[in-house]
Amino acid sequence: MDNIKNCKILIVDDEPSLLTMVQNIMLKEGFKNISTASNFHMAIKKFKEIKPHVVILDVILPDGDGFSLIQKLHMVSTVPVLFLSARDEDENRLLGLGLGADDYMTKPFLPRELILRLNIILRRTYTVEAIKPKEKPTFYLGDVFIDMNSGIVEKHDEELTLTAKEYALLDKLYANKGNIVTIDAMCRAAWDDNLFGYENTLMVHIRRLREKIEQEPSHPKYLLTVRGLGYKLVLGE
Repeated sequence: MDNIKNCKILIVDDEPSLLTMVQNIMLKEGFKNISTASNFHMAIKKFKEIKPHVVILDVILPDGDGFSLIQKLHMVSTVPVLFLSARDEDENRLLGLGLGADDYMTKPFLPRELILRLNIILRRTYTVEAIKPKEKPTFYLGDVFIDMNSGIVEKHDEELTLTAKEYALLDKLYANKGNIVTIDAMCRAAWDDNLFGYENTLMVHIRRLREKIEQEPSHPKYLLTVRGLGYKLVLGE
């Protein structure tokens, strides 16, 4: 995509006034391809129709919830998701991020902050550099096969898809395999930012990544924590 302003955005919220407000914020910023949905089932239908580049998603929907919806979407796509929710409890934020969301904002919010966070997600996922057809590595971690070209993990005859954040973290670790990658460097790799405000979020994504690439996620052999410093990817023999 040459211009991220051409990306297709799907906004999912059951409040008509908020849908209109967010849509107007996007239009004012120069985004043109904006669709909306007011419930779970409409969101699924619109997602299949337009194949959006990013989804802005509320947690509370009249016929379901955003947590279930992101799981359903990520069964068929690695589309980035930004939660925009009135639920500001830490457990909800961490749950959303742990399910693969790229960011989680709470209402009320500043329009400029929404645009800033959305642009970070889009630049990370869809910049011209990011989509160049480069050959990426394929490798094994024990019996688990990882193809960084497709973002697919093959484990126990099952195909698992890495989320955008999981992919960015694993890509950084693989590029520095055998060496410690600091927490700060990991945060910059995934969020284009330093440590502040992301450490707990990083831990959630590392846990989810281990669930996909480790045989025993609670006793990792390959993605190791180096206490007080960061993480290290050990390929083994």
